[in-house]
Amino acid sequence: MTYAPFIKEIGRGAKGAKPLTVDQAASLFGDMLDGQVPDLELGAIILSLRIKSESLDELLGFKRAMDARTAQVAVADGPRCVVIPSYNGARRQPNLMPLLALLLAREGVPVLIQGRHDFDSRVSPFDLLAALDVPLRADAAAASTALTSQKIAALPLDALLPGLDRLLALRPRLGVRNSGHTLAKLLDPMPGRSVRVVAVTHPEYLLRMDEFLRVDGGCAMLMRGTEGEGYANPRRRPALALYDGSGTVNTIEGEGGGAPPNPQVPDLPDVAGNAQLIRAMLDGSTPVPDPIRVQVDALIRLARGD
Repeated sequence: MTYAPFIKEIGRGAKGAKPLTVDQAASLFGDMLDGQVPDLELGAIILSLRIKSESLDELLGFKRAMDARTAQVAVADGPRCVVIPSYNGARRQPNLMPLLALLLAREGVPVLIQGRHDFDSRVSPFDLLAALDVPLRADAAAASTALTSQKIAALPLDALLPGLDRLLALRPRLGVRNSGHTLAKLLDPMPGRSVRVVAVTHPEYLLRMDEFLRVDGGCAMLMRGTEGEGYANPRRRPALALYDGSGTVNTIEGEGGGAPPNPQVPDLPDVAGNAQLIRAMLDGSTPVPDPIRVQVDALIRLARGD
């Protein structure tokens, strides 16, 4: 395929660029995932999309290409599986994403955590999960087995969609994120049997992801992430938008005011301190923050179809 026509459309800057159609976007992103785009053209495409940002049709086309290549994870009959992307890790606050996942699993709701970690300046969420006896599984089949027996599993992105993992691995080389980082949060390895937690960092992406989720369908929770991770900030609960797959969107309003430090959630981003804090919350010796409880309850309702 010749990629110059695509670059000509999307590479004219934020004001002059034109969006691709759904079919064009699916074809282009499919080639990107399959490693067929030469490095020069790939760099031009990535930077062009970053400058102009992705349109709704482009996101839908990219997602179509991704769905056709994503490994499928089996989920037993019962509640839908909550899919939590993890691509950031802890910076200053402790990462309570594993607490969210373990509380859901305790209630019989299966949870799949998927992602990758390449930040030298942040604590790996997968090291934290391993310390809490949630190791990375080798492949989709192993994750399916763990979901059946333990209700929780973690998978590296390269076990679900190697081509997307390769795109994300370009961030240190290029110095910027690319469209793959947005699509990674929309990955669905069990269509029709999932509840995706879509956590965004920048406020403008809330609008873009809301538009996408209304069209894409399926069950999901859209929220502002905590240091990029998909759990409600224990210092101040963000708004939680709930998509039940029928076209209905319900919103749990966020808390107003500031976000003062919570003495029950000290800044312990290291693996040992973070794991100890989560264990204390699981055994009841330290209270689970109310924002996490609200998020858990909402995800349980979505997973069970209540």
